[in-house]
Amino acid sequence: MSLLPVEDALARILQAVEPLGVEEVPLSHAAGRILAEPLIAGRDQPPADTSAMDGYAVRGADVATAPATLRLIGTAPAGHGFDGAVGPGEAVRIFTGAPLPDGADTIVIQEDTRAEGDTVTVQEPASAGRYVRRAGLDFRTGDTLLEAGMTLNARRIGLAAAMNRAVLPVRRRPRVAIMPTGDELVVPGETPRADQIVSSNNYALAAFVERFGAEALDLGIVRDDLDALRAAIARARGCDILVTLGGASVGDHDLVQQALAEEGLDLSFWRIAMRPGKPLMYGRLGNLRVLGLPGNPVSSLVCGRIFLKPLMDALLGRSAEHDRPLRARLGRDLGENDRRQDYLRATLKPGDDGYPVATPYDRQDSSMLGMLASADCLVVRTPFASPARAGDLVDIVPLDF
Repeated sequence: MSLLPVEDALARILQAVEPLGVEEVPLSHAAGRILAEPLIAGRDQPPADTSAMDGYAVRGADVATAPATLRLIGTAPAGHGFDGAVGPGEAVRIFTGAPLPDGADTIVIQEDTRAEGDTVTVQEPASAGRYVRRAGLDFRTGDTLLEAGMTLNARRIGLAAAMNRAVLPVRRRPRVAIMPTGDELVVPGETPRADQIVSSNNYALAAFVERFGAEALDLGIVRDDLDALRAAIARARGCDILVTLGGASVGDHDLVQQALAEEGLDLSFWRIAMRPGKPLMYGRLGNLRVLGLPGNPVSSLVCGRIFLKPLMDALLGRSAEHDRPLRARLGRDLGENDRRQDYLRATLKPGDDGYPVATPYDRQDSSMLGMLASADCLVVRTPFASPARAGDLVDIVPLDF
């Protein structure tokens, strides 16, 4: 059986995927969520000319030369504007953020003045407009400030708050059910027999799913039994994605495909031209998207980065702002490649010409989870790639989870 290329597998997974519905969340719960609609300013910021410094609001014509003695006629702290107007030879004590009084067009900072009773002497000349923040300096009514698909971080939430938005429209978080399978698995903390292994990839995938803005539902270890598999699949109904871990091949004890088929799986493909991660499966159970990842923890995480993240991004309507192709210099020579697309675990260090240097580990055995934990990126080697030399430019995928 021929192996499906990585690009074709990803295209099938993303085919006809529409973003999930919209919900509104308060600012305090918006961090990490994906904005569903553009945010358009409904006000000017600042709404009026304001002082950028503590000092005195004056007319520029009165302080073009110094010294200049002016009569104090009032005070304007932040939140309490001065009601009157500044006339010739007059000044108002003002503080940062307060609106500029009528008649004034300049701020003289307090360090350049000397106050005595009801007068203030300006000791340094100031040009008209000095230390004044004009209305609309930050943004104006009608400006589109945040685009749909953006991830809401601290800076963007702060901007939304400044726009006077108390709640924000965001995409519903995809619900991802995670189903580790196999009689050989035990949970962390148990003492495994010689023929058992500690289950790790379900915990890693749950953290991965949460890292990229979805909700993880760990279904627990499911034994190699058709009834147990059917019951677990039933618990995943209502989720957006079911991720199975292991058991999707066609061996005598690999029952996941069989159980899914009996439940009505519309299988799109299984087995792809990728290393690590050849036994990848994808299909649909009605509205439930089923992604079968290899049971090997390294393979499942690498495949998660290449396939599961783009699927979650599509459901979230996330823009591709953080998934642009990255390039690096190769840190060592590599031989020619075979028919499978390789994703080599590598370290990443600063380079001398603006490109980082990616150095793949000598050993790339897919059982070595410690190597994945210490790697910074994956070096991509296309099928049948020619030998590469240190210093060549290569594509990399950041391990940003």
